[in-house]
Amino acid sequence: MTEVVPRWRAVVLDFVERAGWSAGQVFFATLLAGGVGTVIDLPWRYSLTLAVSAFVFSLVLTAVQYLSRVTDLAFWPDLLARLAKTFLASLAGSMVAGVFDVTTFDWESALNVALLATVAALGKGLLAREPAVANGQVPPGASPSTLPLGTYREAVERSVADGQTGVVLGEPGGPRPASGDPA
Repeated sequence: MTEVVPRWRAVVLDFVERAGWSAGQVFFATLLAGGVGTVIDLPWRYSLTLAVSAFVFSLVLTAVQYLSRVTDLAFWPDLLARLAKTFLASLAGSMVAGVFDVTTFDWESALNVALLATVAALGKGLLAREPAVANGQVPPGASPSTLPLGTYREAVERSVADGQTGVVLGEPGGPRPASGDPA
């Protein structure tokens, strides 16, 4: 039996995927920026605070992207938007994690964490490129998302064809019924 993902669920999964990756990238970037030391000496609490803040800011920035209807992008513009959002979410998370005061704020550390998180986002986006092609070219319909391509397309495309309620999981491409599916 095939499982169909409704549009609302695909959108929620897209929000969670984007915010989750941002939080994870900021968490590990903060740990890396903390320097080399023992596991006990790493800034775990600060990293977790920044990660939660980045998660929330990523949700907000993704909501802005959806509300402005700038979601159905080609691979490179989508990846650039994700990089910008990761950078901004990381920087905003750093500002929220400490009491923000422009005169005492540690801009160098915040920018280092934001840069590390953005580089990690670039790596993730390039590695997640789906469908992958052997010659290194970016095929039409490629995605920097780690969601299945059908679910991602269901979430970001502006309209769904009449009579279609979702996308069949496991099917490449867009929102169409699986072969042999009576729908």
